[in-house]
Amino acid sequence: MKYLPTLQTVRLILRPFELADASEVQKLAGAREIASVTLNIPHPYEDGMAEEWISTHQETFEQGKSVNFAIIEKETTRLCGAIGLGINSQNSNAELGYWIGVPYWRQGYCTEAALAVVAYGFENLNLHRIHSSHFIRNPASGRVMQKVGMIREGCLRQDVQKWGKFEDLVIYGILATEWHERKNKQRDEKNI
Repeated sequence: MKYLPTLQTVRLILRPFELADASEVQKLAGAREIASVTLNIPHPYEDGMAEEWISTHQETFEQGKSVNFAIIEKETTRLCGAIGLGINSQNSNAELGYWIGVPYWRQGYCTEAALAVVAYGFENLNLHRIHSSHFIRNPASGRVMQKVGMIREGCLRQDVQKWGKFEDLVIYGILATEWHERKNKQRDEKNI
């Protein structure tokens, strides 16, 4: 059995979700502000949904389909969000997805977590490409993608429906070669 990894950043621990996290997931992900800007989070977030979602993580990781992390503040040990990769092993790529609870917005946690997960995808999973998308009306999510080195690849006009309204999706992506070049450049700049 493969076990879900734990990653650490300066301020965060990215660890596997536990069933004990379910009530906090329901509270944070259940906020209308979160559901409004994510494609697959329902509102209201019903009892049992978080437990059901968490219970799929180990199996989908073992199958090579996904890796999901709870975003935990190191200092307080509080859950503040979720981040993960939906993996397409046949094409050696993955989709990055995330959400951060409203009380933790504008603190840089999402970018910090995304940098660690993108690094994990390229360095541990040997992915060729990582991509992500956001509703055009959620530019903050696009800024996270830009900060991790993703390049805007286009806009899928009215591609998905959220709450009965068609939404434009802005697509970003980064290749392994671009990630490694960026990492090497940052390392070289530190050594100057």
